Amino acid sequence: MKLHQLEGYIQSIYLAEYQDKLLLLDGCSRADIPVLTQFITGSLQRPINDLSLVVVTHMHPDHAGAAQKLRRLTGCKIAAANVAGQWYAGFDGILMHFTDMLLAKWVAKRMNKPRRNVWYSSKLRADYKLGDGDTLPDFPEWVALATQGHTDRDLSLHHLPSNRIYVADLMVKVKGRYIPPFPVFYPNRYRSSLNKVMALKPDSIFLAHGGEVQPSEQEFQYLLNRAPKLPMTHWRSVKTKLKKALKR
Repeated sequence: MKLHQLEGYIQSIYLAEYQDKLLLLDGCSRADIPVLTQFITGSLQRPINDLSLVVVTHMHPDHAGAAQKLRRLTGCKIAAANVAGQWYAGFDGILMHFTDMLLAKWVAKRMNKPRRNVWYSSKLRADYKLGDGDTLPDFPEWVALATQGHTDRDLSLHHLPSNRIYVADLMVKVKGRYIPPFPVFYPNRYRSSLNKVMALKPDSIFLAHGGEVQPSEQEFQYLLNRAPKLPMTHWRSVKTKLKKALKR
């Protein structure tokens, strides 16, 4: 197995290459589809339908945005967490989906990336539903870990032979420090997820935002200390800013 790391629109892309198939560790952004297809057909010199499985670790634009279009293009299957319902459900879900796409565009602008279309469906129809400890279909050396907290359906992917874990947005690296992502909807679950990953003592960790890293115990502890004790969400952030503005 060769694990390729590509520069995506606003996050890293991880593509696992096998002799007879390819595994995409996350659903990427819609804007990443040309980069990914060019790498497969150009750099790897392989047919696009060698892409066998795409995992969607959670429903944010840079982790789910390309998945369903890739399925139409390549015939690949999609795997996601075995959690009931849709993340972007109801009227609040519509607003949150729109807000998350605006946040993705804002991040791209901060990174000096050109404008790209990041729209994707708010609803996901997965071919496979993964529970904690399930192996990935046709990729038995990879195990799904339920690492909720950022959302209610976050997955991490543990590659057993190398003891390396892709944790998606469980942590992000900013200015040399590991910090919690934004948002954190379920702080208690989030802290449990961090402890779960720490207990596995991975040889290295792959971040969606920060590359391959090897956090020390002290750095993990710093991250735990920064973990919120209350939900840290879009709406709470807006309310806090409004309160501060009204007090002026």
